[in-house]
Amino acid sequence: MKKTLLLSTLLAGLLTTAVQAHDHSDERPAHFKGEASPDLTTAVANFSTYNQQLAEILAADELGLEDLGVIHELTYTLENALETITEQVAEMAMTLEEVHQGSETGDFERVQSNGAAYLEAAQTLVP
Repeated sequence: MKKTLLLSTLLAGLLTTAVQAHDHSDERPAHFKGEASPDLTTAVANFSTYNQQLAEILAADELGLEDLGVIHELTYTLENALETITEQVAEMAMTLEEVHQGSETGDFERVQSNGAAYLEAAQTLVP
């Protein structure tokens, strides 16, 4: 009972600190970093895995403080994944524009090289 009360108090304190830090600063609290998503493949895998974990927690009839603590931690990994996905999709858009421009100007090499790079990245998102 004491461990549960202590854990609940600790989690409530962490959540309060996180909310206050978020409200008063653009910087994240440094207590969690989440899983890194250094590339698109890892980011998509983390996004899928951690969204599934979040969905499982949210499917419960009620959420407790422990659930909120786990969700808090999950969101760091999800944010990391989304950041990488956003960056990589922006790069994909530029690469696709190279394909588009190459097709307009009849530049076969530009279309082929950029098209291959675009498709490789796109297949990571949609196999």
